[in-house]
Amino acid sequence: MRSHTREKLNSCDVCGKSFTSKGNLTVHIRTHTGEKSYRCNVCGKSFTSKGIVTLHMPTHTGEKPYSCNDCGKSFIQKGKLTDHMWTHTGEKPYSCNVCGKSFIQRDKLTEHMRTHTGEKPFRCNVCSKSFIQKGSLTVHMRTHTGEKPYNCNVCGKSFIKRGKLTEHMRTHTGEKPSSCNVCGKSFTRKGSLTDHMRANTGLTPKSCNVCGKSFTKKGSLT
Repeated sequence: MRSHTREKLNSCDVCGKSFTSKGNLTVHIRTHTGEKSYRCNVCGKSFTSKGIVTLHMPTHTGEKPYSCNDCGKSFIQKGKLTDHMWTHTGEKPYSCNVCGKSFIQRDKLTEHMRTHTGEKPFRCNVCSKSFIQKGSLTVHMRTHTGEKPYNCNVCGKSFIKRGKLTEHMRTHTGEKPSSCNVCGKSFTRKGSLTDHMRANTGLTPKSCNVCGKSFTKKGSLT
């Protein structure tokens, strides 16, 4: 009857999340403990469950068995294809019950909900800083390890984040995709456009909590 009623009897003592089976709860607990008992025999990468190892293996074989009938793009996982199909239909089936914002992927909704609850389940084991997204923790860890995996193929400069490499490449190409709709000035970075717009509008959202003085840039506040 549990499978019909979707009754959730297995609750996480850390975050309170509930699961329909004890096995799923066990896998979930590892996201808190950091335990990764299942290892890929090709690259040595470790995972929290055997099923995730199975999903990981096609990254080595190159196999992408799930193809989109509309554009031909292929995917490793069936769920990724399902998410992709919504980019064609425009459907965003996962909606936030707090602010109404909608998402293509369920996990994006889960991440978004944390902006309302304040939950930050991904903690750095070096400095204890916490994050809403696992990807943000991954990027943060590089500030401790010094790893910069994204390299410019023009000048060789390296970056912690792919987005920073993308911005840097524009210094070589001259591309300035972010334009001011008031004066038409263009920028390589969206953040630079935001700063420019604040300067034009007079908005000064960054305030010093000591003297109360406001600034258009966070860097100026520092």
